[in-house]
Amino acid sequence: MFITFEGSDGSGKTTQIQLLEDYLRKNGQDVQLTREPGGTDIGERVRKVLLDMEHEKMHARTETLLFNAARAQLIEQEIRPALSEGKVVLCDRFADSTVAYQGYGREQDIEELRRLIDFATGGLNPDLTFYLDLPPEEGIRRKLADYQNRLDVQGLSFYRRVEAGYHEMIAQEPERWVIIDAGRSLDDVHQEVVRAVKTKLTAPAPSR
Repeated sequence: MFITFEGSDGSGKTTQIQLLEDYLRKNGQDVQLTREPGGTDIGERVRKVLLDMEHEKMHARTETLLFNAARAQLIEQEIRPALSEGKVVLCDRFADSTVAYQGYGREQDIEELRRLIDFATGGLNPDLTFYLDLPPEEGIRRKLADYQNRLDVQGLSFYRRVEAGYHEMIAQEPERWVIIDAGRSLDDVHQEVVRAVKTKLTAPAPSR
């Protein structure tokens, strides 16, 4: 099973995915945890380029291509092999982030992005995606207390477009998404994540 976590910066994705990893391991699941961009030696190098504050002149298309280059490597080197071994793969962000941030946020052509993403992923889609829902204003407030990278310094209007993009994607494919209010306690969010995963794990496996 392939499970991804999406949401605004500061929504708690990384914490929740780690809590889920611990829960699944304690309950006998073979789990592989990864992230985007990154997850491989090549991907982590691309990540440094993408996040470096010195690269403020990076064009939106360059950014998009770098994300998808790292994604293609991650899928072929790590995700597909893990799925073929029957592991549960947890990924902190995936292709939906590119549609939300580079598509809706950067206002690039969505259909062109989807064609590029399909090439990079080879058609691989998550079985389940959590969207940790948090108002952009709160996400910005939380991130200001943390370190900043090149992608953290966008204006509020950018993050509102990203938020709208996520909700549009969810409306287009509601069976894959689970929306979770990320403004609640860590434990409340974790328990809701666990309930959704348990339901999905007991459902018939989709054909790939």
